[in-house]
Amino acid sequence: MQLGGERSSSNVEDRRGLSVGGGIGIGGVVIALIAAFLGFDPGQVLNTVQSVEQTRGDTREAPKGAPKDEMGQFVSKVLASTEDVWTEIFKQNGRQYTPPTLVLYSGAVRSACGMGQAAMGPFYCPNDQKLYIDLKFYEDLKRRFNAPGDFAQAYVIAHEVGHHVQNLTGTFQKMRQGDNRTSVRMELQADCYAGVWGRHAANANLLDPGDVEEALTAATAIGDDRLQKQTQGVVVPESFTHGSSAQRVRWFKTGMESGRPKDCDTFNAGAL
Repeated sequence: MQLGGERSSSNVEDRRGLSVGGGIGIGGVVIALIAAFLGFDPGQVLNTVQSVEQTRGDTREAPKGAPKDEMGQFVSKVLASTEDVWTEIFKQNGRQYTPPTLVLYSGAVRSACGMGQAAMGPFYCPNDQKLYIDLKFYEDLKRRFNAPGDFAQAYVIAHEVGHHVQNLTGTFQKMRQGDNRTSVRMELQADCYAGVWGRHAANANLLDPGDVEEALTAATAIGDDRLQKQTQGVVVPESFTHGSSAQRVRWFKTGMESGRPKDCDTFNAGAL
């Protein structure tokens, strides 16, 4: 990606190195393990954790601002790009976009949705409108999932921002009342929204040759069918929460090709 001359977002909260006091209860441990190994949606998991444990200990927030390290700068510039894209899209539809905050943390973090663990991967908490990521996840993306590249990393952030867009538009409420099939449609729509951002990033000449392929590789690597095959040895479509590799690729490409959020209506689509 060509982000060298782009602005950095000030909506970054760097909690790396901050201590998280207290501990997580046995219920939270079990749920976290399920999330890590079976691919359940982190937002749902964290809401469950909140119901079985009281958050305690250090809940301090770090000052907002773009980090100075290379990876911190990268994610803050990606976030800024999503802010620019969605601000303009909302404006075109007569609405005002409220950007989320990106929280960087190490190992564990407390959110308004409960305790987050690095093993869960990146997640979005609708209760505080913040994205959470342990940047070591990018090492997993590269080594465990064989999905290297800066645009693959940017896709991860754009997907979580997609959940924020769902929250602002009211779609996220479906998650609270739905089942696994609802979760799949939610996640595929967030993939499509990530593609919408990708199209606008391409139009702004921010992409390098091969960048789109990096995102498609990442989408393929984290499909439910592929993850279940790796962790369980068997694929159980009824338990999917994010969608198959083919579905995730299809919906990212849908957003990438059109650049229009209206084409991301996974809830009224026939076949996913």
